[in-house]
Amino acid sequence: MLVHNWREVLKRAWSVRLMMLALFFIVLEPVYTFAAATWVAKNIYIQLAMSMATGLLTVAAIVARIFVQQKISGDLNGKPPAEG
Repeated sequence: MLVHNWREVLKRAWSVRLMMLALFFIVLEPVYTFAAATWVAKNIYIQLAMSMATGLLTVAAIVARIFVQQKISGDLNGKPPAEG
């Protein structure tokens, strides 16, 4: 079941933004690996940095998910967020 303001959550939630950035790194990693194998020697440090960035972004998305974001969540007493 979706939350009542799912469109607002997709636009403004930091957890969603961070997960999309992590997805970008996940998609970019095989592309880079293919390009590195084709044109230049593999650089283990770049692969390690990309894997670490993906992991850190995923952890940050989990942390962002549990914090209240006032523009999306509204008051803590269950009121919906203000329109605007």
